[in-house]
Amino acid sequence: MHLLLVILFFLEAQFCVQSSDSNSPAGDNLATNGLPFPWSKVRLPNYIVPVHYHLLIHPNLTTLRFNGSVKIEIDVKNNTNWVVLHSKNLKIFTATVLDEHEAHLSDKVLSVLEYPSHEQIAIFSPKILTSGEKYFLYLEFGAPLSDGFYGFYKSTYKTKAGETRILASTHFEPTSARMALPCFDEPIFKANYTVRIRRGPSHIALSNMPLEQTVEIGNGLFEDQFEVSVKMSSYLLAFIVCDFRSVSGMTATGINISIYAVPEKWHQTHYALEAALRLMEFYEQYFNILYPLPKLDLIAIPDFQSGAMENWGLTTYRETSLLYDPDISSASDKLWVTMVIGHELAHQWFGNLVTMEWWNDIWLNEGFARYMEFVSLEAVYPELKVEDHFLDTCFGAIGRDSLNSSRPISSLAENPTQIKEMFDTVSYDKGACILHMLRNFLTNEGFQNGIIRYLRRFRYSNARNEDLWDSLIKVCHFICCLFLSYIYNSYRFAGEHIDLKKIMYTWTIQKGIPLITVKRQGRKLYIGQERFLKIVLPDDPSCYLWHIPLAYKTSHSDHEVKHILTTKSDVLTLDEEVDWVKLNSDMNGYYIVHYDEEGWNALTELLSANHTALSFKDRASLIHNAFQLVTAGRLSLNRALDLIGYLKSETHNVPLLQGLGYLQSFYKLIDKRNIADVTHNLKYFRDVIDKQSWSDDGMVSDRRLREEVLSLACDFDYPPCLEKAKQLYNSWVESNGTISLPTDVSETVYMVGAQDDSGWAYLLEKYGVSMCETEKSKFLSALASSKDSEKLSRLLHLGMDGTLIKTQNLPSLIYMVARNPVGHFLAWDFVKKHWNELVEKFPLGSFGIRNIIVGTVTQFSSTEELREVEDFFKSITEQVSELRVIQVATENVEKNIMWLSRNLETMRTWLQLWVRISYRQEL
Repeated sequence: MHLLLVILFFLEAQFCVQSSDSNSPAGDNLATNGLPFPWSKVRLPNYIVPVHYHLLIHPNLTTLRFNGSVKIEIDVKNNTNWVVLHSKNLKIFTATVLDEHEAHLSDKVLSVLEYPSHEQIAIFSPKILTSGEKYFLYLEFGAPLSDGFYGFYKSTYKTKAGETRILASTHFEPTSARMALPCFDEPIFKANYTVRIRRGPSHIALSNMPLEQTVEIGNGLFEDQFEVSVKMSSYLLAFIVCDFRSVSGMTATGINISIYAVPEKWHQTHYALEAALRLMEFYEQYFNILYPLPKLDLIAIPDFQSGAMENWGLTTYRETSLLYDPDISSASDKLWVTMVIGHELAHQWFGNLVTMEWWNDIWLNEGFARYMEFVSLEAVYPELKVEDHFLDTCFGAIGRDSLNSSRPISSLAENPTQIKEMFDTVSYDKGACILHMLRNFLTNEGFQNGIIRYLRRFRYSNARNEDLWDSLIKVCHFICCLFLSYIYNSYRFAGEHIDLKKIMYTWTIQKGIPLITVKRQGRKLYIGQERFLKIVLPDDPSCYLWHIPLAYKTSHSDHEVKHILTTKSDVLTLDEEVDWVKLNSDMNGYYIVHYDEEGWNALTELLSANHTALSFKDRASLIHNAFQLVTAGRLSLNRALDLIGYLKSETHNVPLLQGLGYLQSFYKLIDKRNIADVTHNLKYFRDVIDKQSWSDDGMVSDRRLREEVLSLACDFDYPPCLEKAKQLYNSWVESNGTISLPTDVSETVYMVGAQDDSGWAYLLEKYGVSMCETEKSKFLSALASSKDSEKLSRLLHLGMDGTLIKTQNLPSLIYMVARNPVGHFLAWDFVKKHWNELVEKFPLGSFGIRNIIVGTVTQFSSTEELREVEDFFKSITEQVSELRVIQVATENVEKNIMWLSRNLETMRTWLQLWVRISYRQEL
């Protein structure tokens, strides 16, 4: 009888549901109990909106389960009998609908329909919910703590005494709040949250807001009750039960900032507190909007898949992204921790205060936060030289964006797998680079005032791509109009406004990166644009057109000349005859430049005669552009190698590391071919190597160069490097690890020590007892550099087991093994054999699985290897058909194949030439 009533009520209610979306035919999808599910779309209907969640959660760290209840105040927009919301892997015990006085609408138990493929549930109300009325949805639920890294999950750590301790933590972005509580788990459904957490006496509980009071409820349990949150999206909700210790401080505006960590790692929290305090004060001034919460906690979680998460008021981090030990951590480690903190604090405004309307515009969160890392650190920590690192960010974005498999910054994403894949290089790094181009275009003041306007206009709300441009356009009119309308006269709108939206749409809704071609004839510059591709498509790329802010310098001007290119080609007239022209001054624009033969000759000669005539950014971008063009078959390798011939005189780390990086990547590609005259004679940078000291002296840029150069030298088996590293390693072992190695070279020392049986075994032992994750990551990298395939195989199985080597480190471990010439096929075979287990640990679309897929094939460079990769992914097509990363991986292999076919002999000849030159110099 009860089932019949449900069916009748369901049929009666169809009009109410469908009235909210005429394209949502009910009854096409069946719930788990066989009844039609009343909603057919992946995204929730908009006729019910959450207003306030009252959540009680009780994790049991003994049974590893949690139970909870949630009372959701809802606003009904259209008459309906159904409430549809998200739930994943939760057991719903009770569901009730209450009126505004919290009286039950029905005296019967309400049925809950489950539709797992869309991670949705539907609750039927016998009484119609009337538009404009207030109601409450009350649910009781429970589930095991998740074994992965999403939802409400279990994390563990070991004390120095070897005791395993358990904590429970959340990670909800992008679509996993539904794993911890039934909720409206989409960013547009912002609501307030009142959270209560039950725990034992030996633990503490944390949530987004400060603790209001603690109540003892009996049976050894306490209930922590937290203040009501600000209005926010479900993915920003967070709660943790643990036994951590903290260190705290107060900003000038009264914000309490605390850093939490495992008790025995408490001493590693102090630098993060200093950085968080200083960066918080910077952001409040820069955005001219005070941080709206009373506190901000930063907590290092022992098991964490990504780098960090910006939960409002309770940011969570991987330990390597927050903890800093001055006796162990290197200059690069310090830079990384500071950048990640800068990123998450920027999110408190970009993402938390103003949230994208839907995940297609996640770059509004991540691109801004990535860019603000650099803006904030340049202002607050100039000694870290973060601007040196920004070029690498844009170079990485170009590498991804120059593949056919790239995507527009603002892209379609509907289901959870597609949404997870949006958290990629395009959203983060390309987003940051086009923002940098825009800031350079608008001036610093114009850019800052524009984003302040954007944040003020949409605070506690949601925004779209075009909302940002609208905010910047209005500010641009007041600040930049006279300047820009003179230079960019084609962008005056209605006589006075710059059509910034038209400019930026070419960068956000169109994929790829432009290639600017330059041909100089006298005082004329003939400029063209096309899409830059490393693997040319058979179709015509002429449909691509960007509006490109160009800037260039010449031999006769010490200032930038600016122009905007809005057509496929244009002609610029110089004021006078010049010896050389360098486009994309300081790499402020997001594009590749290709000169004619005369142009490349002039710049190559300039670098050889007086490289300081160009900034270090210009020198690095020239090297980068040249080798990118080589890969695309647009420039000969000889031309690019001639260009870097000047590096014997280079002293700045950025261009040096660019040149070294390309040679190292070539070495990796050809190393497995056992071409002795190539792989054993990369001594071109001997002078640079010999200048390096094995210490922590110097500025950050000097230390970063030392770290990279000495690692490369030992990787190339350069005898002086191997001897010094072995000497340091032996001294460290003799002291039983008690002496401190120079932090910047410690990883290189460990790598050399790991090459014999006793050294490898000792490092594995030290890995197991170390209480510093930064140190452990260096040990793991060294262990994965072994040339013994049995040791590499053992490492991979330890990573899969997850006991000694935590599961969170498995993707990076697989990548480490894959980039080792001995481990190429070992890692690939491991991934194929354990594919189903890997997908259970790391969901499709997640960073972990993407890193595994791309990382394992990164060194493949033959048609046989390409065919094997394609065959494997065809065998699991049904599982991975939606993954864009599959195409990224196969394109990378195709790119390697093409590079070798074009350039192997040239590379061999060039290296043999430099060996002969070096030999004569030694004589």
